[in-house]
Amino acid sequence: MERVFKPKLFSVIGKDYFKTQFTKDLFSGVIVGIVALPLAIAFAVASGVSPDKGLVTAVVAGFIISLLGGSRVQIGGPTGAFIVIVYGIIEQYGVDGLIIATVLSGIFLIGFGLLRLGALLKFIPYPLVVGFTSGIALVIFSTQIKDALGLNIEKVPTAFIAKWSAYFSSLDTINPAAVIITLVTILISVYFKRITTKIPGSFVAIILVTVVVAVFKIPVTTIESFFGEIPSRFTVLVPHINFDQIGFYIAPALTIALLGGIESLLSAVVADGMIGGNHRSNTELIAQGIANVVTPFFGGIPATGAIARTATNVKNGGRTPVAGIIHALTLLLIMLFFGKWAKLIPMSCLAGILIVVSYNMSEWRNFVSILKAPFFDRAILLTTFLLTVLVDLTVAIEVGVVMASLLFMKRMSDTAQKVEFEVDSDLVEQYPDIPKEISIYEISGPFFFASAKEYSTIIKQLGLKSKVMIIRMRHVPFIDSTGLNNLKDTIKTLQNFNVKVVLSGVRKEVYTDLERGGVDKLIGKENILPSFDLALERAKGLIG
Repeated sequence: MERVFKPKLFSVIGKDYFKTQFTKDLFSGVIVGIVALPLAIAFAVASGVSPDKGLVTAVVAGFIISLLGGSRVQIGGPTGAFIVIVYGIIEQYGVDGLIIATVLSGIFLIGFGLLRLGALLKFIPYPLVVGFTSGIALVIFSTQIKDALGLNIEKVPTAFIAKWSAYFSSLDTINPAAVIITLVTILISVYFKRITTKIPGSFVAIILVTVVVAVFKIPVTTIESFFGEIPSRFTVLVPHINFDQIGFYIAPALTIALLGGIESLLSAVVADGMIGGNHRSNTELIAQGIANVVTPFFGGIPATGAIARTATNVKNGGRTPVAGIIHALTLLLIMLFFGKWAKLIPMSCLAGILIVVSYNMSEWRNFVSILKAPFFDRAILLTTFLLTVLVDLTVAIEVGVVMASLLFMKRMSDTAQKVEFEVDSDLVEQYPDIPKEISIYEISGPFFFASAKEYSTIIKQLGLKSKVMIIRMRHVPFIDSTGLNNLKDTIKTLQNFNVKVVLSGVRKEVYTDLERGGVDKLIGKENILPSFDLALERAKGLIG
């Protein structure tokens, strides 16, 4: 049996590493460190803690996740997904409660990894993930309106509707300077990439806006006026623990663990598709757990794998965990030598950055796409989204998973009642002269959230060894949004390596869903065929 904990760092560093890859990892790590700086500060402030807590998290957790993680290129640190739950925990239990809940979540994550539950991700339906992610994005956006408009509100309500009611009743206190700063920050963050992609727009915005506000003494709220002096050193925190109340922290800790596990493994899967690699999911969970056990004692907040920063790492040439370690060291140097100047950053500037983050996080295109999907997927999406926004993230995930299971059983029951004729009845054994450049894989059963990840992994592994991949779908009664998303990602990965994909035996109902998901445009309608013999002829033509 394969060892459950096997960090990638010790597998990918060879004797020629410093000759071939180190320079690329060094450059990428510095770039990602600069990208992470404004985000770490903004996520901390939005979570209700001082900016240095975000930097500490990015440094400590980022270092541990890269050192011990199961992905070659994962970048760890604070993320937008945790803002809602961290803010809620601090409101209810205080900073000590956050430390205890985060440590417990780390223990849960280590347990998930040791029990080999890394594959648990495949049981999380795609509409559920998009639902709570979009919900979190909307909540983050709503928390930034006060600072974005410079509203004079002493205490912003926690509830979503009450929060917006308070905003509307305080519109007469709008600070025009704060509004201008917010808009300028958004414009720079979004459009600076047209000048260069090497330096993130959010970093440029935070430097320029802070300098202008400080020099011209523009009357807006800054981090200093809100949090006071910002320490540029590490301090060890030991919370007061009342063991009689540990039970209160189990639910928030489980939510942090599930959210962190889902996001980190999703990030690792996305990175795999970009570099053609395979992460070790159980090792990744254990590393995330260790990071969340250690970081809170230095004043940090929950951390996980960050998809955007990981993608930035890959695009800038990072290919080993060394890039992630350098990213953490870069942030450490910035914190130690320039951290004291963070107090001058305007709150409206951070609001602008977080508004851009919430937009990017919203996945609105995927949200709209799922709204066109069958009823079952729409129901999961909207229920999870509304519960996240109006009730609680923990409730949203719990209800979403149960609902997905019940709706799946209903869908299978409906499918079983249909009598269909097989369109594709060809056997592979009838074709002994199949060229070695062609790989074939048959999917047997529904391509849904519980099987999508496994099918996609096998298809990718087989496809990368060939020039053409034939996927037989004659026994697929339906495909849900999770299956569609995984299939499209797999096809894109294969296409990146110049592998053509042909589908055979696709049923009418499944073909309709493939069209709705854009698979026909991705591979071409001419590569979706009713029988295996036609698919094989097409594949032979593609290899020339």
